[in-house]
Amino acid sequence: MALNTKIDADHNAPPVTRILAEYIVNHPSRGWDDAAEHEAHRTFMNWLGCAVGAAEHEAGEAALRAVQVLQPSAQATVLGRGERVDIASAALINGITSHTFDFDDTHLKTIIHPAGPVCSAVLALAELTGASGRQIIDAIVIGIDVSCRIGNMIYPHHYDRGWHITGSTGSFGAAAACARLLGLDADKTQMALGIAASQPVGLREQFGTMTKPFHPGGAASAGLMSALLAREGYTASKRAIEAPRGFAQVLSTKFDWNEITDELGKRFEISFNTYKPFACGIVIHPSIDACVQLREQGVTPENLERIDLRVHSLVLELTGKKEPADGLQGKFSVYHGCAAGLIFGRASESEYADDIVTREDVVGVRRKVVATVDDTIDEAAVDAVATLKDGRKVHVFVEHAIGSLQRPMSDKDLEAKFSSQADPILGAEQVRKLMDACWNLAKAQDARGLTALARKGGQ
Repeated sequence: MALNTKIDADHNAPPVTRILAEYIVNHPSRGWDDAAEHEAHRTFMNWLGCAVGAAEHEAGEAALRAVQVLQPSAQATVLGRGERVDIASAALINGITSHTFDFDDTHLKTIIHPAGPVCSAVLALAELTGASGRQIIDAIVIGIDVSCRIGNMIYPHHYDRGWHITGSTGSFGAAAACARLLGLDADKTQMALGIAASQPVGLREQFGTMTKPFHPGGAASAGLMSALLAREGYTASKRAIEAPRGFAQVLSTKFDWNEITDELGKRFEISFNTYKPFACGIVIHPSIDACVQLREQGVTPENLERIDLRVHSLVLELTGKKEPADGLQGKFSVYHGCAAGLIFGRASESEYADDIVTREDVVGVRRKVVATVDDTIDEAAVDAVATLKDGRKVHVFVEHAIGSLQRPMSDKDLEAKFSSQADPILGAEQVRKLMDACWNLAKAQDARGLTALARKGGQ
């Protein structure tokens, strides 16, 4: 496998921008197996539930107030609300809310959350154009493939430099999906990817703030606008991804071109998407899972002396906040996640409310958690030992957490997750209809039936 780690001054990189453009345009509708087709519907439904669930969060409220200053036309739905705004603003807000609770999908190889940028852009555009469900699913599969293949090409070096890879690759995924939905030819799709290349969104410094969920929203809006600009003849470099001063070589010290081209059109990255049972950073999930298991084995806050975790270094790098001050910070605290798992037996959005994160008994358990770096432990695993006050020890090793590819959430699990988020916003009866619309999306003649169900009042 060819792996370049220096600036390619001789212009020897393959023309991956063009290769992707031709793939986006020419790959046949439903050109994948039944498993990938079903995963596309699961991805869409999981994304939609997350976006509706956070519709009334202060981050979404603030974003909506900001775009309303522009007096946007009523083109597309703000999911979970009654308001409609222009398509770029809808893509932005729905991308924000889909990631606000950190409850969205994860492509584990790159830790990209691919649906936020892609689905937020596609659904907004589809509502305006009246696209069919089949067109939406096709655009989602291909857009996520482009986003994650670019992520595969540059991960982990790009991420290690401080980029939030969901946003920085999401602009490409959204641009690809919207170009497909608009029916652009290969030349204009190449331009859309080129325009997107100049709009990477997201710094890891923002984790724990409202600006983290801005990244998929910003990427959705940027990708949508890239496709619209390209449709009208706006130009960009034809080599914007691979050129020596292009996206890959500027933003990463690794650029493995084979990750773009290997099995293109045969292997689909959406097949490797996973869904979160816990509303926090994915690297915390094994530790929460372990603490839920400890709880099931009789460990309680009352009999607990301490919990010792052995974790990969990335866990503490990303989620090492020992004293989170609010819910957003709690999502980046393995210590709070463990306390939630042990006390409540779960870590849904409710367990990341500000008053829970600062509650005295939760803080007490949190301070009994000791995490030690051991890079012989995989990123997806944890070794946990609870020491009880009577001296007994209870040991749990989690190799793969619930929600992983090895222990996936079932369709029934996803429906329960969707309902738990969306029922308080839309009501159980409307949510049931909305979930049915998600499962049957590929058969829908017009996206507007689904977006109507995703609005307050269902109209």
